[in-house]
Amino acid sequence: MEKATFAAGCFWGVEATFRQVPGVISTRVGYTGGNLANPSYKDVCTNNTGHAEAVEVEYDPAEASYDELLRIFWDNHDPTQLNRQGPDFGTQYRSAIFYHSREQEQAARASKQARERSGSYSRPIVTEIVPAGTFYQAEDYHQQYLEKRGLAGCHVKS
Repeated sequence: MEKATFAAGCFWGVEATFRQVPGVISTRVGYTGGNLANPSYKDVCTNNTGHAEAVEVEYDPAEASYDELLRIFWDNHDPTQLNRQGPDFGTQYRSAIFYHSREQEQAARASKQARERSGSYSRPIVTEIVPAGTFYQAEDYHQQYLEKRGLAGCHVKS
């Protein structure tokens, strides 16, 4: 099994999207990329911790490639919006790829370059590609939030 970590706005919708991918074994939502140890949702919402709402994806690379996960990441949010997705705004909603290996970094950078060259976006891509750091799991009520409530999705792609 391997791990991938993505931030693409509100983690509820991002998690729901990745949970549908064949080969994804598990997901968990949480906070990463900031400067406060053990942040709470309330802390992250202050916009002062530097953390992003993120999804950690455990997957079987024999069934789901990292390139496929990257495609899903790009296709399911607007990577040109700085610190926002749809109605949600703040640094916690930024677009980011947190890589766990040199191979993931190279694949993420290549996929970003391909998207930039594709002409699909009218504005520059602002997605960060940075090393994965400590991932702080969000509170239990955030885990599989949409699934627990019988909702298909909430993710807004603008």
